[in-house]
Amino acid sequence: MNSVYIQSSSPVDNIITSPAETSHRNRAKRAGTIQVVEFILGNDMFAIDLFDTREVITQTEVTPLPNTPPYLKGIIDLRGSITTIIDLKDLMHISAESKGKKNSRIIVLDRSISSKPVGILVDDVFSVTTYSQDDIDKENTSARDTHRDIIGVIRKKTKSVGEKDKSDLVLWLDIRKMIEKIEADL
Repeated sequence: MNSVYIQSSSPVDNIITSPAETSHRNRAKRAGTIQVVEFILGNDMFAIDLFDTREVITQTEVTPLPNTPPYLKGIIDLRGSITTIIDLKDLMHISAESKGKKNSRIIVLDRSISSKPVGILVDDVFSVTTYSQDDIDKENTSARDTHRDIIGVIRKKTKSVGEKDKSDLVLWLDIRKMIEKIEADL
């Protein structure tokens, strides 16, 4: 059973997954829905599976490690556990700076993702959202067939100023595959 604790000043404050919520997660998967943590990198929205995360923390002092790839920002002491921090923008070669106020966060990944504790640095965490399978296009972006590590593209329905429906696109990343590729560097 995964427990998810999210600590930040973003809209996902203090979310804890209880056994009842885990049961709900299993029902939700059967019902054709997914839950994701949405976050911002540069000017774009991305998402990872909620149950691949353990918690979200405010960015803290990161101790750099010498002779490591640029995407390995360093390590932090997270309640007695040394956690490696990966800059997801560097890993994905995103150079755009985030518009507006920057609230960098670290999404600490579930221990099932890697043999070592790992966190990913993002520009900001936006929300935890549930989508139906109808909102996801997996046809053109299958991570199995490409090197892009994208599970699908989520069409996020929003209302514009004139109350017309519009869709923003959210790239759903295969964080497990991404970490597996760089496991030797951790």
